Amino acid sequence: MLDFQFATSGEIAQELGRRMRAQRMANSMTQDELSARAGVALGSVKKLESTGRTTMETFVRIAQTLSLAGELETLIVLKPRTSIAAMERAELAIRKRAPRRRMSPKADQERTP
Repeated sequence: MLDFQFATSGEIAQELGRRMRAQRMANSMTQDELSARAGVALGSVKKLESTGRTTMETFVRIAQTLSLAGELETLIVLKPRTSIAAMERAELAIRKRAPRRRMSPKADQERTP
């Protein structure tokens, strides 16, 4: 499986096209059936599956037709923006207790009257 974090945009697009093709085949659908059900041109389906290149609209229509719309929900999730200064302030805000001083047995004997 392709690691998207280190892949080029072209590699990611091709991998998504391959995954769409695999899902279509798992659904026992031909390219003609998929294009008709999604309301897109047959050439768009072929291009998506072979190169990964298509419009966002076509990608979403095909994903919906293949029952993958739920997968799109988690595709891009807003991540909180945290600056380095904010992380440093948060770290400083955590209180730390000073270590308890242990007295040596010798010091205890000297204190005893």
